Amino acid sequence: MAVLFADICDSTGLYNTLGDGAARNVVNACLSAVTSVLPRYDGRVVKTIGDEVMCVFPSTDLAVLAASEMQALVTSNRSGDPPVMIHVGLHYGSVLVEDEDVFGDAVNVAAYLTAVATPEQILTTETTEKCLSAALKSCVRPVFRAVLKGSAEESTVYQVLWRADNLDLTDVNLLSKKLIPGDTGSLLVTLHEERARIDQWRTSATIGRAKDCDLVVSDKFASRKHLTIKLMRTNFYLIDHSINGTFVSLESGEEVHVLRSELLLDSSGQIMLGRSRIERPQEVINFSRDRRSMYRL
Repeated sequence: MAVLFADICDSTGLYNTLGDGAARNVVNACLSAVTSVLPRYDGRVVKTIGDEVMCVFPSTDLAVLAASEMQALVTSNRSGDPPVMIHVGLHYGSVLVEDEDVFGDAVNVAAYLTAVATPEQILTTETTEKCLSAALKSCVRPVFRAVLKGSAEESTVYQVLWRADNLDLTDVNLLSKKLIPGDTGSLLVTLHEERARIDQWRTSATIGRAKDCDLVVSDKFASRKHLTIKLMRTNFYLIDHSINGTFVSLESGEEVHVLRSELLLDSSGQIMLGRSRIERPQEVINFSRDRRSMYRL
């Protein structure tokens, strides 16, 4: 099957700007427009997850044509502030179907491409491009290299040129080696017996003394809303909001003090709120990468 994800860009911004009720109406209208094209291309909805829809198609041509019409339809219906845009990823490959749901590496690859696609962009794979008809091969271009799930080798990521007028496209430098970040899994954050997993379904977690934090600490050196750990594209960042700062002990042994700034979290380590490790804080938060697919469904 060809697996396609269409995701609304920055839906969090929509909710912050419009409020819950109005934003929900905008999101629902956009997803309805996206799914309205499916009958014309033998597609079906597998599931809707928040502001994202997962669809499947029997062929690559049908998926690419549907994705192009989705983008054109959302663009033509755009109104309001902020404007609504989508980004799309699709991949053709073997899947496992159980009770109308769809699983497998093809699903993970399509979800990953959606995450790295920019607003109004459609990304697909070398495998998909090879299966396209001659007419549609002329509507895609190579843009990146990537190591995708299910393969240990680099392959080419293609952009689908869906606009009627592509004169404003950025030229692609095919001489440069551009390997985009891979799907390196989710981030597990643990405090005592409590655990939070940050991935595409739960894109952020807050830590602090406030009772509504995802992980609650008691140390008075910790602020009420001390920090946020957030998934941005395919990377995880610690964002400090505190008075005393956050101390992060890395795998290398280095300790980094983060105060009202951000730190990329990679591999594993420990997080201490308001106190350095030399002060032997009682509450130490462990983080580690789960190297399985971030996008497993």
